[in-house]
Amino acid sequence: MMITAAIFMAACASDDREATQTESVVEEEVPINTLTQAEIDEGWVLLFDGETFNGWRGYNRDSFPERGWTIEDGTLRVIGAGMGEGGGEGGDIIFDEKFQNFHLKLEWKVSEAGNSGIFYLGQELENRPVWHSAPEMQILDNENHPDATRGIDGNRKAGALYDLIPANPQNFRGAGEWNQAEVIFYRGNVVHIQNGVPVVEYQLGTPEWEEMVENSKFAELKDVFGINEPGYIALQDHSDDVWFRNIKIRRR
Repeated sequence: MMITAAIFMAACASDDREATQTESVVEEEVPINTLTQAEIDEGWVLLFDGETFNGWRGYNRDSFPERGWTIEDGTLRVIGAGMGEGGGEGGDIIFDEKFQNFHLKLEWKVSEAGNSGIFYLGQELENRPVWHSAPEMQILDNENHPDATRGIDGNRKAGALYDLIPANPQNFRGAGEWNQAEVIFYRGNVVHIQNGVPVVEYQLGTPEWEEMVENSKFAELKDVFGINEPGYIALQDHSDDVWFRNIKIRRR
């Protein structure tokens, strides 16, 4: 009987060790700005390596801005300049490759009362900003930035299709907290996902889309705004401190 009990206790101890080892593997965090083997097999590629600006350049520029952006603790950071609507010192940046039919993922963190954005389908138009062509997934401190109360039904809050469709549900985590953002684009259908939850969905080129744009601040841009063709991913310098990391994309 004592031998049986000893064997049972040893088996339990072994099971406990295996369970602990299994839990430690499950809970192990993947280093930032890296891909798992599963992601590599699925076709994901990193757009930011956490150490260099490789692949990025200023919008309508041949090189990366000398000021306004920096790499800090593995993040791509906009250095707030306190210039408000006038924009920051560095200006917007783009990844130097056009994408159509893609799944974009990244994480962002914004300073108190901060404002920024994630653009997609951007085109480089001479002497014109990227937002003239590119729809925007909004980045905003909903609690402290005045834009949160502007627009219609919260369509300028975090996760929204800026000034067009509000994020629903609204699940922004707060200034200084990391938020997950995803944009899925496939054959004109667009989905915004914020913190794991789909919050916006729309279809380019439909009568509903055309009516929505016609009744918005983008009405005069309808010939270039949100056109269903390959475009650039861009990150906005809105003169506020914002941090980005884990920027990755997969073609669909």
